Amino acid sequence: MASGTLMVARSNMLPRLALRLTPAGAQRSISSVTRQQCGRYTQSLTRTSTASIRKPLSQTPFRRTYADSTASSSSSSPPAATPTPAPKKRFRFIRWTYRLTVLSVLVGGAVLGYRIYELRHPEEQTVPGAHKKTLVILGTGWGAVSLLKKLDTENYDVVVISPRNFFLFTPLLPSCTTGLIEHRSIMEPIRNILRHKKARVKFYEADAEKIDYERKVVVINDSSEIQGDTARTEVPFDMLVVGVGAENATFGIPGVREHSCFLKEVGDAQKIRKRIMDCVETAVFKDQPLDEVKRLLHMVVVGGGPTGVEFAGELQDFFNEDLRKWVPEITDNFHVTLVEALPNVLPMFSKQLIDYTESTFKEEAITIRTKTMVKNVSDKYIEAETTNPDGSKAIEKIPYGLLVWATGNSVRGVVKDLMGQIPAQKNSRRGLAVNEYLVVNGTENIWAVGDCAITNYAPTAQVASQEGAFLARLFNTMAKTESIETQLKELSVAQAEAKGEPERNEVLDQIRALQKQLRRTKQIGPFQYSHQGSLAYIGKERAVADISWLSGNFASGGTLTYLFWRSAYLSMCFSTRNRVLVVVDWLKAKMFGRDVSRE
Repeated sequence: MASGTLMVARSNMLPRLALRLTPAGAQRSISSVTRQQCGRYTQSLTRTSTASIRKPLSQTPFRRTYADSTASSSSSSPPAATPTPAPKKRFRFIRWTYRLTVLSVLVGGAVLGYRIYELRHPEEQTVPGAHKKTLVILGTGWGAVSLLKKLDTENYDVVVISPRNFFLFTPLLPSCTTGLIEHRSIMEPIRNILRHKKARVKFYEADAEKIDYERKVVVINDSSEIQGDTARTEVPFDMLVVGVGAENATFGIPGVREHSCFLKEVGDAQKIRKRIMDCVETAVFKDQPLDEVKRLLHMVVVGGGPTGVEFAGELQDFFNEDLRKWVPEITDNFHVTLVEALPNVLPMFSKQLIDYTESTFKEEAITIRTKTMVKNVSDKYIEAETTNPDGSKAIEKIPYGLLVWATGNSVRGVVKDLMGQIPAQKNSRRGLAVNEYLVVNGTENIWAVGDCAITNYAPTAQVASQEGAFLARLFNTMAKTESIETQLKELSVAQAEAKGEPERNEVLDQIRALQKQLRRTKQIGPFQYSHQGSLAYIGKERAVADISWLSGNFASGGTLTYLFWRSAYLSMCFSTRNRVLVVVDWLKAKMFGRDVSRE
């Protein structure tokens, strides 16, 4: 009896002890026990109390007694039914973001690996038959490569002739002059492009010296350093596409070709890079006079278009981020000047973006000399005619160490010769005049694309690329049309030779179906240019963009536009190989800076 009394007292004390020992969360859990659970706990308490009478107090486990007494105390008051708490959502967003990121990386890596595998493992090609028409394409620029990319080479015997065996992504060429991007990163070998076509394409690395329109042949010359027994030969054609581009325009100014650097080819970028470092190293040569130091470190860019503006911005970035860090002696004398004959730079952009560009150049300490026309160029200075605010003009000498000429285009010699052979081209001065289907006026089987063709649009890479894509669609349509017409002739003969009415009706149904298909195939309109917008880098990780948006234009400038400029040019690179190499060059320059070596 004493044991029972002790157990009851103990069970009455334990709830108070439990309330002191347990946290507030445990008390809430105790109060939320259901009536059914309380019944089970009461029965357990009765059995435990009876068994405890037979045992010494010291042998009774405290843990079980604690649980039983807790249940007993909770059974005295009816529990309040509370809803089960919802699971925690604190880190759900982070977990899903992490999973999506990992999944995106895995999928992107798989796609990249597959594309690289495709580039490295081209399929076998078919050999065009002798009955195929010979299509000769001159050049490997924007127009020609865009044509080759979309052309079905199984329809023609295609021959490509160009003095360079690669395609050059020219919008990023100014970045090569300062070492931000390696020149090979923006070059795509033309044989990589041709090898992935379904039918085999011939390529000859040679200069097109002459196009004989009457004989339908192109005279080519192997101008490489190593020549074989045959260095000059002829290539016949049934169809000819002229995409040889244009030369740098000097406007007849004396000394331009002898003393300035152009920015049109890979060799030009390499020459400019060497010239920059030669000027820097010569300026810090021992006992160099101050006037000569200032001349050597004065970089002059002639031409306020996108090429000249982007090069000026890249050059100033090169000085701000790398040159003055490694060659601090030139800090006070390095200077960039942009010379433009028009009243402002970037004339194809909106007034808002022009003002933004000029203000950014002012922040970067780049001098803009508008209304300044170069009249003569010597080895150490240029003579320029400047227009004063009152309208008067004066001749000024501007010393320079590096002179980059980035103004206009002129016609190549092979194009001039062809224009002289065609009477309809006698009034053309800037290139080959073409009709709405890009057919050279006065001819039937010659087309022209890019800078060598005169259209109603500016001679830009964007225009040339769309012209090449249009010609590819046109040639594919012409080949399909000829195939359908050949089938119609065969069916006409088969209909005449049909022996019975059912056979004749079957052939007639085939003829009607082909005629319907022929009408659909011939529905290709003239070339229409779709302007996607204009982009230009202006330095200091800023860019300007004038983008066509719905029925109007969207003008933007700044750092976000610079990121858009990079992503747009990256997407426009020809192949996955170019994109990967350009990204690696950007990361390398960001981590280690540009290389200040001469080569």
